[in-house]
Amino acid sequence: MMLTGSEIHRMVHAGKVVIEPFNEQQLEQNSYGCRLGAELLEYTSSDIDPHAGLEVRTHRIPEEGFVLLPNRFYLGTTAERIGGINFASELYANVSAAACGMFIQTSAPLGHTGAVICWTLEIVVAQPLRVYAGARIAKVCFWTNLGQERSYQGRYVGSDGVVPSRIIMDTK
Repeated sequence: MMLTGSEIHRMVHAGKVVIEPFNEQQLEQNSYGCRLGAELLEYTSSDIDPHAGLEVRTHRIPEEGFVLLPNRFYLGTTAERIGGINFASELYANVSAAACGMFIQTSAPLGHTGAVICWTLEIVVAQPLRVYAGARIAKVCFWTNLGQERSYQGRYVGSDGVVPSRIIMDTK
């Protein structure tokens, strides 16, 4: 069962959902509107080999914005730490970002129960698009669990910014 906006609000105050910083004006009918953080990462190699190490270029989004280009892959972050202590979560682009040709989190939208992080966002665009730090570009919803809860202990625990792939840890 998905939480409504009012229930998300109640669960934040009960300590069962974490959204930091929390702004009531970002509550939606069944989700919470997330903002884009100020940092983007871009892989610098034309051939990505996680076993050889991942070289990245860091971009700080200036006040005048930053233009994302098609045929590039960016990693961003939410400005908020978000997660459910007692709930699973999902994050997707909001319709306004999607209507600009921005695709976010198309392959990894699940936030496990107990994963309270600044979400690393997978970002691609269909056309050049100027983005601004602090702009609302995504939404997160929360789901109740059926069965025994187990808190997330994966490789992204404690993420507080953009995190490149840690797939190499799967082979160790």
